[in-house]
Amino acid sequence: MAETLGNEIRGSAAVLYRVRLPMHTRFDHPAARRAASDSLVLRLTSDGTSGVGECAPRSYVTGETSDSVLAALRRTPLERVFTLLRDAPPAELLERIRREGFGEVFQITGGNNLLCLLETAVLDLLGRRLGLGATELIAGSGPTPGRAPATPRTPDTSGTSDPANTSGVPSVAALPVSQVLDLSITAEEFLATRGPFHFVKIKASDDIERDARSVRAVRAHVGDGVLVMVDANMSWTETTALPHAWRLRDAGADCVEEPLPKGSWAALRTLRRRAGLKIMLDESLCTPEDARTAVATQACDAFNIRVAKNGGPLRAARIIQYARRHGVAFQIGVQVAEVGPLINASRALAFCHRDALTVEAGQSDRFFPKMIVSPRPVVDRRSNTLSPTPGPGFGMSLNSAAEPWAELVLPEENGSWQPAAAPRRAAHAAR
Repeated sequence: MAETLGNEIRGSAAVLYRVRLPMHTRFDHPAARRAASDSLVLRLTSDGTSGVGECAPRSYVTGETSDSVLAALRRTPLERVFTLLRDAPPAELLERIRREGFGEVFQITGGNNLLCLLETAVLDLLGRRLGLGATELIAGSGPTPGRAPATPRTPDTSGTSDPANTSGVPSVAALPVSQVLDLSITAEEFLATRGPFHFVKIKASDDIERDARSVRAVRAHVGDGVLVMVDANMSWTETTALPHAWRLRDAGADCVEEPLPKGSWAALRTLRRRAGLKIMLDESLCTPEDARTAVATQACDAFNIRVAKNGGPLRAARIIQYARRHGVAFQIGVQVAEVGPLINASRALAFCHRDALTVEAGQSDRFFPKMIVSPRPVVDRRSNTLSPTPGPGFGMSLNSAAEPWAELVLPEENGSWQPAAAPRRAAHAAR
């Protein structure tokens, strides 16, 4: 029988947390302005071993919200999940999930964020049982042997990800990460405080001249050795797209991300042919079907891969494999204000696919004075690099700060979700 003791669980059960941590620093872009996290976190326990998963639904990306994912989770039978976790040999179960897909093995259907929430929890649990780290869980989907990194520029990798290394040279294991200039910070402050720069993403405003000034300032600061991309977040129209693209190209931009409303395949193809800028897709690139359509219509040069948006780390890895086969570059991105396992799942994906154009590390260290997981995910801000995430699993556990966000509990023997006993911290709810 499952027994819940605060944040501890004995037996087999699931606990759902709805986490709305207030952010110390806002993050603004054309599609959304965020002052608090909006994540669902699932703690799945089977025979004394727990795994923690996360999703971060964004309605403007996949059409899902935390409310819709929560409702879908309540409708989803988890009996097969508990049964396979209890009875199947963990190594064989992991191999089946990699080979057949999470949804197929557990006979679960649903949106990408629902699948991500469950897949990350199951992978974390299996990693802990098998003593496997995050990159080992996603192993088998790494870069093609001998392939050079996809970026046409040499990133600035000054600094080190090892605090004991003072040579100024990054450790071999380190990955450089991109820096994002959003609408809550000026270009001047960004350039003064956020370096060193390996790849710069500029969030577009509603003023193309402001965006062009930002591009010129960044380009003057970083020189020609760093890629500069403007993320329009679907804010351009077919009428404005071409003149906007030319304006940014002339200012020094290399690439534009998701310039048009999602799924504007024919218009994207035309823009790509005429703009003189590379096109990266994000909101338009959620499913394997989207990837196939993007390639068939010649709509882009690159994909933005995000674990929650793409339905979990294993499906994301398969989309990366598809991109490679068709000569499409990719980056490893994040949802703004991830709070736990999604952060390390994305980083594991990045270390399995080191030929990415760039890696987004997120800004949890800037957003959240206190987090619901321990240890906190780390970025070496002296060099803006990542080191591999320690295991087992995704390498983090829920701490006491998670308890106020517990919303539902599902003991295996009961079969129905019940309100969690932990009190909610209503004052922290996002407005």
